[in-house]
Amino acid sequence: MPQQLARAWTCALLIALPFLFPWAAGPSVNTWQLLAAWSCSALLVIVGPAAALAPRLAAWLAFGAAWVLLGRGPGTVPGLSAAAAVGVVGLAACVGAGLARSPKWLAGAFGWGLLIAGLVSAILGLLQYYGMADALAPWTTAPKLGEAYGNLRQRNQFATLIGMALIAALWLYATHGRGVRTALWPAGILLIAAAAASTSRTGLIQVVSISIISAFLAWRERQPLRAGKSDFRLPSPWLLLAIIAVYFFFAWLLPTLAGPEVEGIFGRLREGESDAHGRAVLWHNVLALIARHPWRGWGWGELSYAHYATFYSGPRFMLILDNAHNLPLHLAVELGVPAAVLICGNFGWMMFAARPWRETDSTRLMAWGMLAAILLHSLLEYPLWYGPFQLVFGLCLGLLWPAAEKPRPAWRAIPVLSRGAAVLLLAVVGYTGWDYNRISQIYLARDERLPAYRDDTLAKLQGSWLFARQVQFAELTLTPVDKANAARMHALALQMLHFSPEPRVIIKLIESATLLGRDDEAFAQAARFKDAFPNDYVRWLAGKPLEEPPD
Repeated sequence: MPQQLARAWTCALLIALPFLFPWAAGPSVNTWQLLAAWSCSALLVIVGPAAALAPRLAAWLAFGAAWVLLGRGPGTVPGLSAAAAVGVVGLAACVGAGLARSPKWLAGAFGWGLLIAGLVSAILGLLQYYGMADALAPWTTAPKLGEAYGNLRQRNQFATLIGMALIAALWLYATHGRGVRTALWPAGILLIAAAAASTSRTGLIQVVSISIISAFLAWRERQPLRAGKSDFRLPSPWLLLAIIAVYFFFAWLLPTLAGPEVEGIFGRLREGESDAHGRAVLWHNVLALIARHPWRGWGWGELSYAHYATFYSGPRFMLILDNAHNLPLHLAVELGVPAAVLICGNFGWMMFAARPWRETDSTRLMAWGMLAAILLHSLLEYPLWYGPFQLVFGLCLGLLWPAAEKPRPAWRAIPVLSRGAAVLLLAVVGYTGWDYNRISQIYLARDERLPAYRDDTLAKLQGSWLFARQVQFAELTLTPVDKANAARMHALALQMLHFSPEPRVIIKLIESATLLGRDDEAFAQAARFKDAFPNDYVRWLAGKPLEEPPD
């Protein structure tokens, strides 16, 4: 029994840790958290149970990874990175399939892990909200007063984690005895307060949905014809509906206590987003890009370049657009409409065939709820680009679509194969972390770099393959353009437009094109610069420093 308990808690902590990982550094702040989540996924495969997936799920994952590789843009690494992420989801799904076959004490590690992550994040978020997180550095960040996001650095990601933790709390309440239930009441109130502190409109939709759907499930299980057919017992439907009222109470109370300068969810709902930064304009631009290349798309990782290079007949989204903030639209703009229809359509068919509205198993209902939270978020942003949500998404897939209970003989090798893949993943993560730490030195002040990289830093980083574009970006932005290097800088700037089409890159392209006598190209790029970044364009013409990029 102690060994079983240790195994369950180890799995729970491996699920929780990616959401709590505090460190972000280097040119791509998401990298360290992504690598931490991938490491936890690999360790889960080694420590936890692993089993085969349903053939249709395995085929769907393989199809998605293959299409990303075939539809990649000019760079190789973005496509490989995305395919690797699909592979990590597949490994996590193998663990989920193993949990589906495991006793309740082990399957419960999924719920406990997310509840731990949610509660710790809720405490961190409330401390951040009231400006009391400074003393916890470097274990968390300290945003400005009235902002709460834990260690996820985005309010919508924080809200989705809190929503999934609330679902886990409801599952634990429904499947455990009085002692656990008593402790879950204050935990639930803390989670609802944190959801209100996030001021996320996505989080508001999730809280309302969780309240209404769980109330319906509680009502359904209390019907005479349903009694005894389910293995769980939720709180009263009226108590579950009261979650909405408690949320709005905290949405009023928290900013009131914080001060008049703090904006709550009511203010965000009333004011909305500016036209230049709103999702309506963003999606309108993405639809225009899809219309230009509907069949094969622009290529994986090419949305930011496509947005910069296109003049729109209507309003323009005035930020660098590297994701469509809607998963089906993103697949359509980068891979083409046929790929988006096949990938999303097949997944929708799998969900419809599973008939979640008829589900009575408590663990599967929890997985459906968490999957729904991630999918809802994916219609408004891109949580699946982040490691912690990749891990949970995979666990949900495996729990909901494991292989048949009597697997074919070939499937019995799945645990061995998945553990071998997990060891390989750990090796890849180790090498990637080493290389990322190495190339990140150029983004630090000289005195903060590792001693071996304080001099001739750029020259020492040229051998990187995984992060070659980050090194090239640093070279371009740090090197003044002159007649001697104009050809080199021009070629480099053209490449970097596909990596980060931002003002610093565009200016280097215009300067190098001018020195090379390519005036028509320089004028064309200046016109795009003016259209995409009008404020920076005016500052550049006036010889003033560019505005700092947004966090």
